[in-house]
Amino acid sequence: MRDRYGSDVLSGDWRAPKRGRATEAPAEIGEVVEEVTTDWCGEIVAVDRDLHTLTLEDRRGKRRTFPLGPGFLLEGRPVVLTAPVRRPAPAGPSRPERTASGSIAVKGAKARVARASRIFVEGRHDAELVEKVWGDDLRIEGVVVEYLGGVDDLADHLVDFRPGPERRVGVLVDHLVRGSKESRIAASIARSEVGPHVKILGHPYVDIWQAVKPDRLGLSAWPTIPRTIEWKHGICQHLGWPHRNQADIARAWQQILSRVNSFADLEPELLGRVEELIDFVTT
Repeated sequence: MRDRYGSDVLSGDWRAPKRGRATEAPAEIGEVVEEVTTDWCGEIVAVDRDLHTLTLEDRRGKRRTFPLGPGFLLEGRPVVLTAPVRRPAPAGPSRPERTASGSIAVKGAKARVARASRIFVEGRHDAELVEKVWGDDLRIEGVVVEYLGGVDDLADHLVDFRPGPERRVGVLVDHLVRGSKESRIAASIARSEVGPHVKILGHPYVDIWQAVKPDRLGLSAWPTIPRTIEWKHGICQHLGWPHRNQADIARAWQQILSRVNSFADLEPELLGRVEELIDFVTT
């Protein structure tokens, strides 16, 4: 016999809305939703995470902004719109790691047994700068850098070293400009018996300090120091750094060296000369 009173209206979840309970959904750009209190229906064209809002554009091109949260219909179902999850940018092709000199880094490579050939530089600061930028490359190539303590005794060092076809020497000299003492020494060695096995190159700067780009120290240009003042002392004085003794000068250099992280912090006039010397002693 049919129940003329129908089913029990209290059975089941009688409190549930006709369209069902709202569920969370990300507010994805391009989806069409309806805001129930205003009946505004439009495409999601923007989501502002900081303001916690979304912007809808209707079919006539008009836009209106609403707060994220409940009160929306998506495909006829009630939803609580939330900011979409940020997706990581697609990974591009992996780039090879680079050394400070810009060369491709060789992972896990051991230092090569030292070649007989050498690179000589004038002083400790020159050697430290070359090591910081080209050290990884030099170890791979097996090239040792030695400092002379000045270029005046270069000829004597070469006599002791005995350069030859398998014992080449590259020399990096400060202030190698026409008419300078350094240029005369270089010309004399080039004419000597060992000349074919020695390459002397230099940069135009008074000291290797100047090969660091001045803006790395907050300068527009390295200052001009009068000849009556020792150059490094004058630089420290200009920068407001202590310069009473050699310990102060050493600390000043370490401050400058700390601003160098790669070849990009050095002047091109130095970069090309060092690369050329490395090529010469590794050929």
